[in-house]
Amino acid sequence: MRGKAAADLLEKIGNRELALSHSAFDELPPGRHVEHLRDMLVWYHIMPDRGDPRLARFEMWLDNRLDSLADRPEVRAPLEQFARWHHLRRIRDNQVRNMDNATRNAKQEITETGKFLIWLGDEYQISVDSLTQDHVDEYFTTGTRTRMAARNFLQWRAKTGIGKRYTLKYREAQDTPVASSRERLQVIRKVLESDTVVLGNRIAALLFLLYALPVRRIAELRIDQIDVTPTGLTLSIGDQPAPVPGPLLPLFFHEYLASRAHRGTTNNESPWFFPGTRAGHHVTEQSLLKTIRDRFGINIRAVRNAVLHDLTQEIDAASLAGLLGYSSQIMNIHAARSGVPMANYPALHSPGK
Repeated sequence: MRGKAAADLLEKIGNRELALSHSAFDELPPGRHVEHLRDMLVWYHIMPDRGDPRLARFEMWLDNRLDSLADRPEVRAPLEQFARWHHLRRIRDNQVRNMDNATRNAKQEITETGKFLIWLGDEYQISVDSLTQDHVDEYFTTGTRTRMAARNFLQWRAKTGIGKRYTLKYREAQDTPVASSRERLQVIRKVLESDTVVLGNRIAALLFLLYALPVRRIAELRIDQIDVTPTGLTLSIGDQPAPVPGPLLPLFFHEYLASRAHRGTTNNESPWFFPGTRAGHHVTEQSLLKTIRDRFGINIRAVRNAVLHDLTQEIDAASLAGLLGYSSQIMNIHAARSGVPMANYPALHSPGK
């Protein structure tokens, strides 16, 4: 908010040139200072809360994307059907668990679908209604792998009866990377000893290394999910409280809770365990993922599989699912991979054994 653009924005508000409404802010050139100020005004109840801002940003992006295709009606019409009837309706109806990923994936599918429709027009002078299997085979077996994001468009058209059904090849299954237990312990030691790294980043990395929590759930962790008991600290991340190892308590929570990041900003009363820099928001999944992956050199998939591999050898799959908030089916898969016999029978494996 210290830059010239932010100063000009504040001056317009002070001179009554800019109304304190979401529609007025939507008409401004996009910028971080615009969204930061909007969040502050909502946080202090000066402007009304219009729901999840990510949905509003996605709607604005979609309108701009469709407007850019005004001179290509054969592209815009089917793309708008797909974008509004499939993606936007699903997101608005709260049929997604992760708004960040949902809007990000929707943008990619809409963008790649637009490229596919433009390719049909430029290369063969046809619309999607004249599409043949040969066109499908040519497009999805050449070019970059990002083209595969347009497959869902054709599947959706076939499912709704708008278009024909085509044969679409799936990607070949990838290997399942698994770090060794020794490598995992080395990373834990590295995180514990990195005392020059921001404490919140180290705590987030430890949550991943100890419990294999998806980075999204770490970012969305709330203060009220931390429970102080006479015997220590527990995390409410599943149906059953998950204990925090005793030796880690001073660093893990006592020190961090006393000095959480961004307490000197508008997030000083934030309910989030990892508050972000914007009022009312937690740290984003993408920024946390980048920190965990790049700052500590953690291979997300390999280490996550290693954590679950080790945990399923200590705790039965059913109990572990309750502790971590995973499904029993997922835990049974990891238990089978780790070689635990009859892992889906909790009577054979009690916690801590």
